Amino acid sequence: MANIYDGAFRTILNDCRKLIIPVINEIFGETYTGDEEIRFFPNEHFLDQQDEADKERITDTNFTVFGKIPKKYHVECESSLPDGRITIRLFEYDAQIALDEGEVTEETLTVTFPNTAVLYLRTYKKTPDKMKYVIVTPGGTVQYDVPIMKVQKYTLDDIFEKRLLMLIPFYIFSHENSFPEYNSNEQKLEKLKAEYQGILERLDGLEQQGVIGAFDKRTIIELSGDVIKEIAQKYENVQKGVGDIMGGALIETEARRILNKGISETKKETALRMLKRGKMTVEEIAEDSGLSVAEVEQLAELQSV
Repeated sequence: MANIYDGAFRTILNDCRKLIIPVINEIFGETYTGDEEIRFFPNEHFLDQQDEADKERITDTNFTVFGKIPKKYHVECESSLPDGRITIRLFEYDAQIALDEGEVTEETLTVTFPNTAVLYLRTYKKTPDKMKYVIVTPGGTVQYDVPIMKVQKYTLDDIFEKRLLMLIPFYIFSHENSFPEYNSNEQKLEKLKAEYQGILERLDGLEQQGVIGAFDKRTIIELSGDVIKEIAQKYENVQKGVGDIMGGALIETEARRILNKGISETKKETALRMLKRGKMTVEEIAEDSGLSVAEVEQLAELQSV
């Protein structure tokens, strides 16, 4: 089950990587604008095991944000009950990330640990607000906190106001305890469905404003459907009710993409005919065809090849 959630988390980060910036700002108190370059690094790391085969560890994310000062980040997604093993696993990842990119100069090894955080999809009584590393070395003790983001504590208003859009696929976790009630009470299920209809409308609004692109919106909707299908598999009415809303939105989005593609192709054909006649300026063709001047110039270059 956890693999579905981990997969959704990795997918939205790799396919819509700019969406991680508001989350990093929220967790670490950064002030990134979203224009920074984000460079992802391999998620697979091999831990040296004495007298055993090397053990492969796959992190959820390992990336650097190139702001005024480049900073490396490691963010993990968890849905299980907190236990000491999670902290150990995190440290193993961090140490291997640091070692993989360590530098040796004149027999001096320099390793840089990433800024690490955990997104907990479920919040339990045992879920702390932070984890802590305490590293005792012959040269002194180093300790620092690993912050925790509790996804269930964020309301929809929080998510949209802070642009934490990559949390949307996991928003359904905040309703998990009420699934039995939704499944048997049609009126309450309708309220949940209306809430998800509202999510779609707000995503449409952000797309129209240019805050997110069509691909980002489609990915959020698709992954939301995948998570709902997994988490509500024992509650048919919930799974079908909310799942159908997200599935319907995907069909509509695909239809709109096809329509827009058709409109775009028609505009290009019109512009090409005008260019062949050679009687109008690029600006006039752009105005009459509905394309931009840059698009018409690009078509003119292709035509001359």
